[in-house]
Amino acid sequence: MNKIKELQQRVYGADMGANYGLLITSGENRRYFTQFPSSDGVLAVTESDALFLTDSRYIEEARNVIKDVRVEEQKDTWKQLKEFYQDRNGANLIVPEYEKITVAQMERMKKSLPEMQFVGPECDRLDKTIEALRMVKSDREVEDIVKAQRIAEEALQHVLGFIEPGKTEKEIALELEYYMLTHGAEALSFETIAVSGPNTSKPHGVPGERKVQKGDFITMDFGAVYHGLHSDMTRTVALGAVSEKQKEVYNVVRDAKNAVEEKIGSGMACADADKLARDHIASCGYGDYFGHGTGHGVGYEIHEMPYVSPKSKSVLAPGNVVTDEPGIYLPGEFGVRIEDMVLITETGSRLLTAVTDELIIL
Repeated sequence: MNKIKELQQRVYGADMGANYGLLITSGENRRYFTQFPSSDGVLAVTESDALFLTDSRYIEEARNVIKDVRVEEQKDTWKQLKEFYQDRNGANLIVPEYEKITVAQMERMKKSLPEMQFVGPECDRLDKTIEALRMVKSDREVEDIVKAQRIAEEALQHVLGFIEPGKTEKEIALELEYYMLTHGAEALSFETIAVSGPNTSKPHGVPGERKVQKGDFITMDFGAVYHGLHSDMTRTVALGAVSEKQKEVYNVVRDAKNAVEEKIGSGMACADADKLARDHIASCGYGDYFGHGTGHGVGYEIHEMPYVSPKSKSVLAPGNVVTDEPGIYLPGEFGVRIEDMVLITETGSRLLTAVTDELIIL
């Protein structure tokens, strides 16, 4: 079953019939349903029909790629949408992606389609259905996430031979990015983090002009995009000799990460998975220095459901791809984060990351 048909089956029912139309405008969800990347476009869906509108820059390729949806070039977007919804399908109640649009965009839609009634944000069925669909990855999506991860891992192996005393954090980040973009990545998952020495105590520190030196920890958090799917990994490595305290903290984080990977699986509450890492770190005396969640979903966005955190209400299910990234951050001293990606399966989990988590000393 294609993804749009699955969306139609899940959304429409006795309390949401043919007079409702769905409006999908976000880039990541347009790509999810059409497999076509574009910076502009609209996907309109009714109970039994679907229309993708895009401009002249993309129309030829869109018609070649998109097979399950009618594709039209944008001429007068709002007029075309009205014709599709009202004249062709009899829909006059529109449900947009409220999680993805601004108030200004909503007002513009209402002004441009005065004949239609927009259902209020209290109707979150579209957002919730897309969220549920995207949380469960298909076999092809998992393959693409793994491919993106392998590109990132190759970049890590490359940059380990690049790092030496005197290189700046920015140079290390740029080397990672350049390698990924020239070895198969269509884009970067996010702005690369490469921080060193005392800057590693900042979980999302920004690479700067600091030059790495012997005795530093260097934390690198980065990822690649392949066919629209993201990867995410973090490794903390050492340059030259490290102190006993650095080794201790590294091993505590590594053991916390592995405690999650040993037990995580389908049916486990995300909050309980988070607790596995958090309890271990606390038992070693570093509980006050682990502030963020243990992980998050990864897919067409770098952060998506489900979130592995103390406040999460989600329960893990087969097909979820989540990160496992505990950390300890000692202000003014150093920090350690180690991050893998895990696929939840029917019988437990499968580790998608294929590089060592042992402490690497360059």
